[in-house]
Amino acid sequence: MTALPLERPRLPAPAARRERVLLAPITVTPSKPLTPSHLKGLLWTDVMYRATRQLADVTFRSSQTTYHPTEQTLGFWEFLDRRHGDRAYGQCSEEEIGELYMAFRAEGVRAPAEALRPYADAVEHGWVHPAGRRVLDLWSGHYAGLGLHDPGLLAHQPPGLGLDETISWLRALGLCVDQREVGGPVHLDTTRYGLPLRQIVTADGRPNYLACALRELMPLTAGFDEIVLLYDRELDPDHQQLAHVLARLGPRIRRVPVGRVPIDGRVRSARHGGWEQNHAGALLASARAEYGEPVVRLGMRLYFIATLGPGQQQSFDAALVRQCLRRAERLLAAAAHPDPADELTERLARHRKDHVYVDPYRLTSSLLGRRGPVPGHDLLSAVFL
Repeated sequence: MTALPLERPRLPAPAARRERVLLAPITVTPSKPLTPSHLKGLLWTDVMYRATRQLADVTFRSSQTTYHPTEQTLGFWEFLDRRHGDRAYGQCSEEEIGELYMAFRAEGVRAPAEALRPYADAVEHGWVHPAGRRVLDLWSGHYAGLGLHDPGLLAHQPPGLGLDETISWLRALGLCVDQREVGGPVHLDTTRYGLPLRQIVTADGRPNYLACALRELMPLTAGFDEIVLLYDRELDPDHQQLAHVLARLGPRIRRVPVGRVPIDGRVRSARHGGWEQNHAGALLASARAEYGEPVVRLGMRLYFIATLGPGQQQSFDAALVRQCLRRAERLLAAAAHPDPADELTERLARHRKDHVYVDPYRLTSSLLGRRGPVPGHDLLSAVFL
């Protein structure tokens, strides 16, 4: 009798590897209330993170520790200690600390490098000035109220490279003009890409924001397929330079500039105020007086992402915020139960182009289409609430 050949067991097809995405938004200096411009960037980033992680492995890296060494932050802390001594900041409001920051910028005094060096050394070991810690603590409450992912506002998250190591990496890549041996500054050199020399460290050793970003992101590149840089449009020149450096290390780099929110037709820096009635705490308090938490979270995203869009043409409008809150209330009441037949991943993937990340504007705007399907509760809860 002839033996029958054994049938090979059918093995399941190997699952496709999920792409790895690093989401790296610009941070906000903890020296004032969160303005409408800040809220726009934070909500934009949050929707991108929560939507994209349904389709890929996403790391959200936003370290306050990394950017504390900038002169903007250390200079403010030195000003506070020099002008206000041992003031108890634990009971201060954001507005009070913001007013002190405005006074610091108005003073126009640039503290000498030796005055800032003890602060810089302390930051490397996890120290945060009490005023900065107070602001971050208050922001944590706003993050919770808005349903924002907290990437570690109060955590000590040092960058992977020291400043000297970062400069060494840049020299190895041929992207650095280092004049420290003759008492000069350090420049990032991306002139081969048609960009100007950019000073990243002053002659007296002070790093700027771009130097800190390089310390943070250069050692992380090996672990990701795509790196997404989200930032204020006014910082586009620096992020073009940053993107060229990171691309030399392997991953695809996506730049996503987001416009600021004008107040009464003017785009103003928070150092000049203008946020007194429109900051995150005031907006949340006003919205919560009329609506529950889910409506507030969805309504704020409808306004700051879908209504304002990626540009900065529209001034902040409290009446439109209220309109978006009413629209959110209707959307939540009508949310499809059971959820639509299409898988959540399929609905999210429609809002991508040649990139892995989900476009927050396209996705959020889709909720407002009058002829489109009613959004599923799964989408709202996973991404917007």
